Amino acid sequence: MILSVSNIDKSFNEIPILQNVSFHIEDNEKAAIVGINGAGKSTLLRIIMGELPADNGVVTVSRDKTIGYLSQQEAVSGENTIYDELLCVKQDIIDLERKMRSVEMQMKTSSEDTLKQLMDTYSSLTHSFESANGYAYKSELTGVLKGLGFAEKEFTRLVSTLSGGQKTRVALGKLLLLKPDLIILDEPTNHLDMSSITWLETYLRSYKGAVIIVSHDRYFLDRIATKIIEIDNTKCSVFAGNYTDYAAKKELARAAQYNAYMRQQQEIKHQEEVIEKLKSFNREKSIRRAESREKMLDKIDLIEKPTEIHADMHLKLEPRFASGNDVLHAEELSKSFGSLTLFEHLGFDIKKGEHVAIIGDNGTGKTTILKIINELLFPDTGEIRLGTNVEIGYYDQEHHVLHMDKTLFEEISDEYPTLTNTEIRNTLAAFLFTGEDVFKQIKTLSGGERGRVSLAKLMLSKANFLILDEPTNHLDIMSKEILEDALNAYTGTILYVSHDRYFINKTATRILDLNRKVLTNYLGNYEYYLEKKDEQLALIDANLNTNSLGIQSTAGTHFDGSSGLSENSSASGSKQDWKEQKEQQAAQRKKENELKKCEERIEVLENRNGEIDNLMISPDVCTDVAKLQELSKERERNDNELNELYNKWELLSE
Repeated sequence: MILSVSNIDKSFNEIPILQNVSFHIEDNEKAAIVGINGAGKSTLLRIIMGELPADNGVVTVSRDKTIGYLSQQEAVSGENTIYDELLCVKQDIIDLERKMRSVEMQMKTSSEDTLKQLMDTYSSLTHSFESANGYAYKSELTGVLKGLGFAEKEFTRLVSTLSGGQKTRVALGKLLLLKPDLIILDEPTNHLDMSSITWLETYLRSYKGAVIIVSHDRYFLDRIATKIIEIDNTKCSVFAGNYTDYAAKKELARAAQYNAYMRQQQEIKHQEEVIEKLKSFNREKSIRRAESREKMLDKIDLIEKPTEIHADMHLKLEPRFASGNDVLHAEELSKSFGSLTLFEHLGFDIKKGEHVAIIGDNGTGKTTILKIINELLFPDTGEIRLGTNVEIGYYDQEHHVLHMDKTLFEEISDEYPTLTNTEIRNTLAAFLFTGEDVFKQIKTLSGGERGRVSLAKLMLSKANFLILDEPTNHLDIMSKEILEDALNAYTGTILYVSHDRYFINKTATRILDLNRKVLTNYLGNYEYYLEKKDEQLALIDANLNTNSLGIQSTAGTHFDGSSGLSENSSASGSKQDWKEQKEQQAAQRKKENELKKCEERIEVLENRNGEIDNLMISPDVCTDVAKLQELSKERERNDNELNELYNKWELLSE
């Protein structure tokens, strides 16, 4: 066992947040802490880390076990580059390597008397270096940075120039490289795109230590968690399994508790009626019997009524009127910012009643497409056409549709002046804003609260075409489920951008994947996308079956012809003469030959480096100073050549 949490209590201003919270974490266990916003999850993590004292209870960490913690707000600072910031974590290995080089230099000029001692020292240092994975620490560091979404050209960027989200990713990378016995992560997926989240899932599932995660990403929890720790109404419950297992068990437990509560209430009511009847007889014997029953009632342990699922927040979306069958047509869309080209020649259509999700990595241009549709940005080329009777309702993740200086009440009343005060209060109450809350200014609200206000405005708009940019950001799991139910019941059309894979799987009928500056169409939900994406990305990489609008389809209905030629090849047939075409083909063959030679040379050098690493730790070689120096120089030459080959390979591949 790594961690034991026993009977933790915590209150703020005499309001209980945690009561009698107990659980334990075993070696290699992957646990998730879940609960609604404000349930006390982050408070519990801070108590575990000793950043906040508990009112009662004990947190025990096993002897010699290390804990690494990344909070929601944690980020790095300083003037290091991204690469050097992570390299700091490996300082012990760097020091070992420096000592090894120093001993090597000493052995060159040492006498026979000191050589034996130096060789023993070198052997010990080499063993420690190998045990610490010293020969691979640089590639491990590079792998973590790339996994977290940093391109190699970004490694030299100064940390001070990064955004808050990028700094948090650097902090996460440092924590993963430290490899503590227990990793504690508070909302680790908030600043990651889908590729990085998938990489992190794989990393944590195979991690040899234990992990505690606080997250609202249900797909992430399904893939990683083997235990769910729920904080609900200050109490703690532990469930074996992943999030889906927990949700099923939670519903069964809730149903059983509700049935027990109802039976007890019926029994109490029956006893109260009997007591009242006995007292009405007004005889000494009957009064004594009534008093006896009252004492029994007083001693009953009352069963708490379980909280109703989705009882407080109500969301119903309904169009004012129906649109035509053709909702949106986009063709030849291109957009660049300076030298950065996001996409070119994109085209797609949205039909009435479709629920379409746009997915892709950060920075590919998903939100830009939504802003172009809403005329907040204009494309460099191409056009957007809306269909007949289409009325847009827009939800943006930055909440530009909100006015920061207005109160919640003013935000609704100014937008919908025909609503009465009671109707406005009822609408805000449906999104958990009651009493004096309605007079708070928008700028004082948290991200999640602003999201709820935006959803309230969206509900009132009665639009028939909803455009949503990351609608689940800052929402807890219960609020996400409410939104999912409302969108699935919505009879209008929906186009949205989201990184929430569970949400996409529940609500999307079609997925557009923006990847490699091309939109690929998948006629299904997220599970269908996962099944088909490798096949489609291979087609894109081969530059096959790309139509003139820059959109691919797994259904095969949007492909150009059957020639199997790439878009560039098709264009050359009509625009270039035969001679130019032949020259182009010859240049292409030359590039392909160079690429093949480059790959073969990389393979030879990587295999040789593997042989050198094995030789340097073999008993015959590790004591031979001259041989070690020779092998070390050869490996350095190989590494330099490999760096050049990797750069050349990337250029040729493009």
